[in-house]
Amino acid sequence: MGLLKPGVRYIYERSDGIVYAREFGADPSTRQVVGYEDAKSWDPITGHRINTIMGMDQRRVAELVGMAQAAETNLTLHDALERATMIYRLSKTNE
Repeated sequence: MGLLKPGVRYIYERSDGIVYAREFGADPSTRQVVGYEDAKSWDPITGHRINTIMGMDQRRVAELVGMAQAAETNLTLHDALERATMIYRLSKTNE
């Protein structure tokens, strides 16, 4: 059986990729390790999981895909994305 007791309320805390649990109202020094997480997969402000694709938030990836699709019919957006692509490629060659 695990370290957690059935029917007891726990507070879960995450720090540096380690997930801790302690009984509700207990001293923080009594917390126990209950798991491990990739720290980059959690939003440090909200504590919510960030769904990622190749290290990028899925919402951001979807937005970039939508921009690329819209650029096929929007000349202004197409030109802006072409300029951004050029800046990106130049920055990669100068690293």
